[in-house]
Amino acid sequence: MPWPHRAGCLAALTALLWAAPVAAVNDPVNPTCPEAPGWATYPQMRFTLDTSRGGRVLRAEGVIDDGAATRLAEALTANAPVEEIWFSSPGGNAAIGNEGGRLIRKAMIPTRVPAGAACFSACNFLFMGGPIRSVDAGGLFIVHMFTHTANRALIDVEVSKGANATVGLIGEIEQSSAILATEDNDFLIRMGVSRKLLSDVMYQQKAVETEGQDRSTRRCLTPEELKRYNVVNL
Repeated sequence: MPWPHRAGCLAALTALLWAAPVAAVNDPVNPTCPEAPGWATYPQMRFTLDTSRGGRVLRAEGVIDDGAATRLAEALTANAPVEEIWFSSPGGNAAIGNEGGRLIRKAMIPTRVPAGAACFSACNFLFMGGPIRSVDAGGLFIVHMFTHTANRALIDVEVSKGANATVGLIGEIEQSSAILATEDNDFLIRMGVSRKLLSDVMYQQKAVETEGQDRSTRRCLTPEELKRYNVVNL
């Protein structure tokens, strides 16, 4: 085959490969979600003004750390007016997520999860602070059951101390879980999101991965579920 013809075939094949859709690989442990959600992984949530599309979008990206709500308030003031907030986050501090969500509702700024991004865990509550909320096609809103038992080392230490220490730890976990569940319910009521999102979906997930056939701890909501529970209202 003459070289120019071979080069033309190679170029045509390359074009076809680029044009072909790439199927997302599902997570074998969490089959409703892709194996690699598109959340930003900055160790501290960063807030960046994006005017590339003609509007004034504040990008909120990364882990929701202890100072995220304070920096959010500063970013809203420094970049006013902010027309919309876009999220890409794996979650983080649950209390700060709620605080930031209330701040966003007070400022009455719409929120969005853009295509290719994911909003998980505490990010859910930041997002739900928006009076107008949307998740683009290709964006992910991922929920789970909160847990106060993630620190296995602490649990092992308390169990090694005997029954009284173990019972005391369980009591603390039960109390803090009840407080957080109450706060979550109150937050959803105030934000106009159905509390059934908690009872039907979030609280049905496993808090920690276990042995057995079903080990899932995350749930990616479908577009229909996002509308059913009024997570999105646009």
